[in-house]
Amino acid sequence: MVATVVDTEVVVVGGGLAGLRCGWRLAEAGRSVVVVEAAQAVGGRERTDTVDGFLLDRGFQVLNPAYPAVRRWVDLDALELRPFGAGVLVRRERGLTELSHPLRNPAGLLATLRSGLLTPRGVAAMVRWVGPALAAPRRVVDGPDRSLSEGLDRVGLAGPLRDEVIEPFLAGVLAEDRGETSEAFAKLLVRMFALGVPGLPARGIRALPEQLAAAAVRAGADLRLGEAVVEVSGGVSSAVLRLAGGERLAARAAVVAVGPEAVGGLLEVPPLRTRGLQTWWFAAGEPPTASTMIAVDGRRRGPVVNTAVMTNCAPELAPPGRHLVQATCLLPASADAAATEAQVRRQVGEIYGVDTSGWQLVHRHDIRHALPAQPPPLRTTSPARVSPSVYVCGDHCDTASIQGALVSGHRVAGAVLADLASA
Repeated sequence: MVATVVDTEVVVVGGGLAGLRCGWRLAEAGRSVVVVEAAQAVGGRERTDTVDGFLLDRGFQVLNPAYPAVRRWVDLDALELRPFGAGVLVRRERGLTELSHPLRNPAGLLATLRSGLLTPRGVAAMVRWVGPALAAPRRVVDGPDRSLSEGLDRVGLAGPLRDEVIEPFLAGVLAEDRGETSEAFAKLLVRMFALGVPGLPARGIRALPEQLAAAAVRAGADLRLGEAVVEVSGGVSSAVLRLAGGERLAARAAVVAVGPEAVGGLLEVPPLRTRGLQTWWFAAGEPPTASTMIAVDGRRRGPVVNTAVMTNCAPELAPPGRHLVQATCLLPASADAAATEAQVRRQVGEIYGVDTSGWQLVHRHDIRHALPAQPPPLRTTSPARVSPSVYVCGDHCDTASIQGALVSGHRVAGAVLADLASA
């Protein structure tokens, strides 16, 4: 017999960051809420796998404590955030160079000045480019937008700082290396890197959604795992959702908080473009560097866009005496163009100046929908409601980031609350 639940005010479809924050806020407001997640664990794209004793995030993940939404709704102390180094390692022709954050790592300032990566013209152009985002981010959001490459050209940013640092670094952050992303969005991300030092929870990125889920449940939300929603129908005053097992959930409102690649399967919305990343996880007997900084290849000779020795930051990610190294590549649309293990080993070895042949490949994550594409012009919000009783949230509705996911879930919950109150 198929059961129909009729005493729920809101059903949230998806237990990622946006869905969890949405369900949490609704429950805090006293509404009856069911959060339905198809997987057996919360998190969406923010998941961590245990493989041979190693804790491997699904793709290279970082959490920036400078995000306003993180400061507001996340208990960073409870996550035991392990920070990366305040700067970046850059492989140049003559060796590995350290480019440090001048305020957070003043001891590295001399090495930074001697790196050869900074020229007066390059620094001046960089200040012209990112300065407005540091001083008045709202003007960046509201102002004219263009592609990242066009924006860098416009301020005259060229030379080693752009070619060897900014473009390789942002390729890993934006999941694309052609400069097609919104310049305004890239500026806002760089602003966050300037204001905060990203890190990783000691138990992996999964600790973040688990904390949000626990808060939502404490507030009164009903969290149901392992139940996939296959259909959402919205009427004037109610919504009906059909689960894969045949059960139907009826509610006054439904919030679809699934990933950008899955939205079209539940709602009639235009296709959403995403970008893919591939992360290789290696176990090493000895760390290739003692640095906690993320490294990039300024020579750009291979598929790797960034690499980091994870256990230099968070030893808890590996069994005792082992070291975990990640290497991330862009994931092309064609499988034939994807990076090979031999290419990744060679390039990572060149970046660190070590022999990687003895490293064990622990796992490889292919994240085809790692990030929603963020082309210009930047759109920081999308309509919350797609029909009278159906809403949508996620980082594809705001900005492609943890900040965007949390803000979207919070914002859409506010819209649902307002509509329920006025009904």
